[in-house]
Amino acid sequence: MTALGAGTPRRSRWALLAAFGLLVATTQVLWLTFAPVTVETAEALGVSEGLVGDLAVVNPLVFVLLALPAGRLVDRGLHATLGAGAVLTAAGALVRLVDPGAYGWQLTGQLLASVAQPLVLAATTTVAARCFPPPERAAAIAAGSAAQFVGVLVGALAGRPLVEAGGLRRLLEAHAALAVVAAAALLVLLRVADVAPVEHRDAHGLGWLRHEPLLWRLGGLLLVGVGVFNALATWLDPVMAGLGHPGVGGALLAVATLAGVAGAATLPGPVARAGRRRLLLVTATTATGVVFGLLTVLHTPVVAGVLLAVLGAVLLAGLPVALEWSEAHVGVARSGTATAALLLAGNLGGVLLVLAVQPVVGSPRAALGVIALAAVPGLWLALGLPRREEEA
Repeated sequence: MTALGAGTPRRSRWALLAAFGLLVATTQVLWLTFAPVTVETAEALGVSEGLVGDLAVVNPLVFVLLALPAGRLVDRGLHATLGAGAVLTAAGALVRLVDPGAYGWQLTGQLLASVAQPLVLAATTTVAARCFPPPERAAAIAAGSAAQFVGVLVGALAGRPLVEAGGLRRLLEAHAALAVVAAAALLVLLRVADVAPVEHRDAHGLGWLRHEPLLWRLGGLLLVGVGVFNALATWLDPVMAGLGHPGVGGALLAVATLAGVAGAATLPGPVARAGRRRLLLVTATTATGVVFGLLTVLHTPVVAGVLLAVLGAVLLAGLPVALEWSEAHVGVARSGTATAALLLAGNLGGVLLVLAVQPVVGSPRAALGVIALAAVPGLWLALGLPRREEEA
């Protein structure tokens, strides 16, 4: 790398990280465009609420299909892959404006944005590894990862006010403006930021993933962690209502997510420097079992808010910690593929645990118990991680 010290190169790489974080957040906002306004969207498009739900389901399905190829593309050509992701993100948001009242145009836009997402997210560790010196990489990965949760929060909270202010068209216009700004900023900064070349590119396909036990364990932990968060986001409201606290699920989810954003942004750097990645991941899985077990008996909104804030801070911090550990283990030449594999596992977990809770959601304590039990395999995986992290 030409320069990693003070001055313009240092400023440019932080500017690139900011633009990348904005684009990451935008991919999540576009994914969740219709989720908080399902009823209003169904009326505006003249379709069933189930079809509106499919507009969000498209995203994880496409991610599962494209994650590993996207990771390989990141490793082979960061600039071209990220640029394509930026363009497709903006294109997906703009296509939806062609006819805000037509379901076909909304589905087309969601498909384009869904193709863009793995191209962007798979670059999380590679951007950090190629733009930042080792002491700053954990913080850079944490910032890129936290941007995902910021996007989820913005998408969930801003949708309804925008629709109330100007209907579905206003919502789509706001998201399109965000996507265009994020894409343009990233494209410009990719041209001016100081990005180190990769001296030895990986030319061995995906077969090496089979022989990486650390990545398999980290992937299993993300399968559990993302699954828990998705199950929480999906079922918290009906579960709390079933426990006698209707209408508080959204606020509690916001508390957990805000705490998670703070944890994901601040914990990974100190954890990596202290060599305590394993400890944080063990703590996160243990906290999952304890918190959901306690919620079966201590579920007043205040107590639930405190418990979920504590859980959110360590649970969501697990994502950047796992990603940073994977990059430190496999190196920059394979960082995109490793990131994609871990995020693929997380997406699968997000689907599986939501489906596992669904049959018992009518019995709130049983639903909480199912989520708590997910911590058992997670704790087994975490305890099996190397005690001395350099041995990984």
